[in-house]
Amino acid sequence: MGLFDKLKNIVAKKSAVLDKNEKEEIINYEKGLKKTREEFVSKLNILGFKYTKVSEEYFEELENILIMADIGVNTVMKFMDKLRKRVKEENITDTEYLKEVIVDELLIIYVEGESLSDKIKINENGPTVILMVGVNGVGKTTTIAKLAYKYKSEDKSVMLIAGDTFRAGASEQLKIWADKTDSLFYGKSESDAASVIYDGLLLAKEKNVDIVLIDTAGRLQNKVNLMKELEKINKVIGTHIEGAPHETLLVIDAQTGQNGIMQAKAFKEITNITGIVLTKLDGTAKGGIVLAIKEEVNLPVKFIGLGEKMTDLKPFDIENYIYGLFKDMI
Repeated sequence: MGLFDKLKNIVAKKSAVLDKNEKEEIINYEKGLKKTREEFVSKLNILGFKYTKVSEEYFEELENILIMADIGVNTVMKFMDKLRKRVKEENITDTEYLKEVIVDELLIIYVEGESLSDKIKINENGPTVILMVGVNGVGKTTTIAKLAYKYKSEDKSVMLIAGDTFRAGASEQLKIWADKTDSLFYGKSESDAASVIYDGLLLAKEKNVDIVLIDTAGRLQNKVNLMKELEKINKVIGTHIEGAPHETLLVIDAQTGQNGIMQAKAFKEITNITGIVLTKLDGTAKGGIVLAIKEEVNLPVKFIGLGEKMTDLKPFDIENYIYGLFKDMI
């Protein structure tokens, strides 16, 4: 069964009787990917009206549409090569049918090759430590607050540790979010980040906290300094809790597009990133960045931001993403 047929099955499944939470999840993805869907799918449909037969002109315009969706130039080039090959092998001439093949091949980008888990690794023997990294301005602190809200709503105890001792007011800002989400907090301004995290983890173990979310400095200008700091932080965390950090999540603003991919590549060089949190996906027409991240940096997207409310940070679901992106083509 091709992925386009799977998409039809997903649509059928979405139309079936679902519980309230499942329906809300689908609606969130639908709304959150509205800008990308309208921009991308409408252009794809117009292309089908303009060209009824497959031609080189069709391929050139399709290439531009894919690049504009922020799937990434390298990914698009590989994709176009595969598409041309499939068109030739299967003797495809009809552009209406080719749309199904395009959806098929785009989703193969995400699902083929190494299987990437989008689930958070939970520590069964003590606190689960999640280290949050990312440049300033991507919504890192707000994401920490939303994750705290998520885990609190699942009846888990949560602690926020202010490991960003570099940015003025970062600790105070995180304390406000800790209070708002009814989470424990540990931080000291103008202290060494590793020592703050050391003391915070002692407290987390003492209080039997379920989830520890650690903020870090968002500077990437001097990669050597940041690498040394993150190495020190990781060592401190590992000495306190075996196997920790259990996740190191990189927060990327979806609206920055390919700049976000460059950030992912840079952070991957300096520390062990286990997953991506893609914020502000609802505010961009370039939702194809999800595919670019998989293809170019081979990291799973673990959460996506689909709005400003505390409940708008969603665990990434590939089926809901497919549905939200392509549902207008069914």
